[in-house]
Amino acid sequence: MLEKIKLITAFSGLLVLFSCQSSSKEENKQASKPATPPAAKVDGFIVTPQLLSQDIEVPGSLAAYQEVELHPEVAGRVTGVYFREGSNVAQGSMILKIYDGDLQAQLQKLLVQLKTADQTAERYAALLKINGVSQQEYDLNVLAVNNIRADINIIRTNIARTSLRAPFSGKMGTSTITPGAYISPTTIITTLRKVSQLKLEFTVPEKYGAQMKPGSLIHFTVENNNASYSAKITATENNITAETRSLKVIALVDKANAQLIAGSFTKVQIPLGENNAALMIPTQAIIPQARNKKVMAVRNGIASMETVTTGIRDSAMVEITTGLKAGDTVLITGLLSTKPGSKVQIGPLRPLKGN
Repeated sequence: MLEKIKLITAFSGLLVLFSCQSSSKEENKQASKPATPPAAKVDGFIVTPQLLSQDIEVPGSLAAYQEVELHPEVAGRVTGVYFREGSNVAQGSMILKIYDGDLQAQLQKLLVQLKTADQTAERYAALLKINGVSQQEYDLNVLAVNNIRADINIIRTNIARTSLRAPFSGKMGTSTITPGAYISPTTIITTLRKVSQLKLEFTVPEKYGAQMKPGSLIHFTVENNNASYSAKITATENNITAETRSLKVIALVDKANAQLIAGSFTKVQIPLGENNAALMIPTQAIIPQARNKKVMAVRNGIASMETVTTGIRDSAMVEITTGLKAGDTVLITGLLSTKPGSKVQIGPLRPLKGN
């Protein structure tokens, strides 16, 4: 009986020991199991349609409406300079004269020959009527007269080439040519610019090329001048520049102004219209990538990375053209610490500075 009591006591002790060990293991398992991390608290921005005035500013430069370097057509010695530097000249005005004495002598010789040939042709015509000469002899004399007239036209053309005239009305540039100088067709006499009318040259990014239509009104300013001037687009280049992905545009300045000088640097303001449903988000919400741009959007409390396409940008906001829709929420804080698929808790929405 005593042995049975001892066995029961020992068995009960083993049960208590096993129970304690299993309880301890269960507590250790529960203690080693990681706790679910709390949702990160971040600030968000709800994407809502806004009114966007799509204006861009690009650099440009003023140029003369017409500009040309004046070169002589033939080589020779200058016998006369008939312009003053910086003066205005009319179209067709004599600018410079090259020696043509030898050509004038050839012309006089041919004129004498023509007079004699005309008289001979008249006599042959009278003889042909009475069959005093053959038709062939008469035709040969007429041919001689026509050849002399052709030679005279050639000489007169060569004489005209010794005179340099203004191809259009404009303002003369500076020059170092004086009478007595020997010049050739490669010599630059001066420049002629039509400054009574100026044109504006500038380039725009490729995506705005389709909106640069002839007749569109633009505005520009020049350095050290707060006045705003207007111009109308007249033409665009017929191809996109491969290096800069931009389009060259030409605009005609509406009115001449003494403060506008060809070659001046300008700032061109181009209105692209208004968009009543532009989706604008803060610039700090954009995550730049190597090939595209992304934002961290929040849907049902879960963060997700979305690829977007941007449009018009200012100092605080940027337009989203694709990738988001009205009503979406994007993160503006905690972008580096938030991972796609993690839970986030959006704090109270507050307006950004400047908006």
